[in-house]
Amino acid sequence: MLDLKICPGCGDRAELPVVEGERLVCAVCGHRAAFHRLPLLALTGPSGAGKSTVGPELARRLQGEVVVLEQDVLWTGALRDDVDGHPAFRSTWLRMAAMIHQSGRPVVLCGTVVPAEFEPLPERVFFSGIHYLALVADSGVLARRLRGRPAWRGWDEPRIAEMLAFNEWLRREGRSMSPPVELYDTTTVSLADSVEHAVRWVRRVLSREIARSSAS
Repeated sequence: MLDLKICPGCGDRAELPVVEGERLVCAVCGHRAAFHRLPLLALTGPSGAGKSTVGPELARRLQGEVVVLEQDVLWTGALRDDVDGHPAFRSTWLRMAAMIHQSGRPVVLCGTVVPAEFEPLPERVFFSGIHYLALVADSGVLARRLRGRPAWRGWDEPRIAEMLAFNEWLRREGRSMSPPVELYDTTTVSLADSVEHAVRWVRRVLSREIARSSAS
């Protein structure tokens, strides 16, 4: 079964999956199943900092190396829980990424997320690590970008203020999070430079993960 929470031996569904090394272990029947435990790469940051323009270019530049996905495609009514951090939404994405990883290619997930929203979830065990690159920008520039968006996207002033606060918080606290969030300021750089930085980040993270795996 592709859903890593379901045991292929007895069919039990684990709310708290157990991983030992590169094996999924069923707490009910003891079945041990090999799986690809790959890193997840999160391209994050506030709306307007560049994720939606960098993401498609990443998919083009890194085709055959990673799978690039847009987080908001699953932002549906059924997953919009009222709990801080939206754990149902986040858990669904971790399960989806882990299933895609069984094809042997890591996922780059483009969307607003911080470590505290992924790290405590039961599905976190499916990944060798989650790595974060946040695109940020000067708040004045970010506000102009958001105000220039089409009306259907719903960027009114209260929502813009909330996003600017998130941007400043991320710029201030990102590097001290666990794991740390790498920051890249897109205020004055071109799209090409942003894409190039993200490409280098993805390849650097994957090279480091391969080296770590080979050494263990």
